[in-house]
Amino acid sequence: MQSVNQASYDAVQAVDDAVIAPVANVYEKGVPRPIRMGLRNFLRNLTEPIVALNFLLQLKPGKAAETVGRFAINSTIGVGGVIDVAKNKPFNLPYRRNGFAYTFGYYGIGPGPYMFLPLVGPTTLRDVIGLGIDRFLMPFAIGGPLRNPGYVYGSFVIRSLDERVANDELFKRIREESNPYASYRELYLKSRQAEIDALKGKADFQKEGSVKLPALTPTPPPTLPPAPPVSEPVPAAPLAPVFVSEPVVQPLP
Repeated sequence: MQSVNQASYDAVQAVDDAVIAPVANVYEKGVPRPIRMGLRNFLRNLTEPIVALNFLLQLKPGKAAETVGRFAINSTIGVGGVIDVAKNKPFNLPYRRNGFAYTFGYYGIGPGPYMFLPLVGPTTLRDVIGLGIDRFLMPFAIGGPLRNPGYVYGSFVIRSLDERVANDELFKRIREESNPYASYRELYLKSRQAEIDALKGKADFQKEGSVKLPALTPTPPPTLPPAPPVSEPVPAAPLAPVFVSEPVVQPLP
C-alpha cells in the first residue's frame, strides 16, 4: 500500500497548503484562545464515557473511576465541559486518552497495515476500526444530539482546525525531513506504540503532554580522535568475499 499511501499523502499536503493551513491560520488569529480552548474541552469531554468504558475493558477500574469523576465535574462545574476544572487542584484528574484501538493493542492485537487516508490522516487498520467503534458508540453513551448532522460536521471541522493549529510546528518539522512521508509514518507508529506500552505499565505516556516524540533526524556520530601518524605505509589485508541476500548500501573505501 506504500504507493497508494504516498499518493494520498502528497494529495493531502497539497490540499493543506491550499486550503486547510490558511483556514487554520484565520481560525487561530480570528478566534480568541480561551474560546478555542473551550471548544476543545467541550469536544474532549464528550469522549470521556468511551474512555472510561475502555479502562474498564482493560481491567483498570481506578482509571475508569477517575474518568467518570472528570466527566461529572467538568459537565457540571465546568459548564458542560467548556472549562477543564477537573485537571486542577483539588481534583487533580488529568485527561487520559483511550479508546477501542488502545484496548485492541493492550490485548496484543497488532496495528496491521499502515494507511494514510484523506480526512483521517495517518492510521492503521487497528486504529481506524477502533476509531469507528468509538464514533459509533458515542451517541449511545451521550445522547441523541450527537447524531445530528450539524454536530457531526461542525465538530469535525472544529477538531480538524484545532489539531492543525496545535501541530503546526510538528508539521513544519516533518516537512524539513528528506523523506517527509516516511518520517510521518515513523512518528505515528512509534507514538502509538508508546501509548500502548504505557497502558501495560511501561511508562506514563497516557498523561497529557508527557509523550516524548521520537527523533526524526538521526544524531550524527561523535567525532573520532585523529589516528596516530604512520611512518611507512602498511599493506591492507585482503578482503574476504561477502554474500548478501538483499542489496545493501556499502560504505565508501
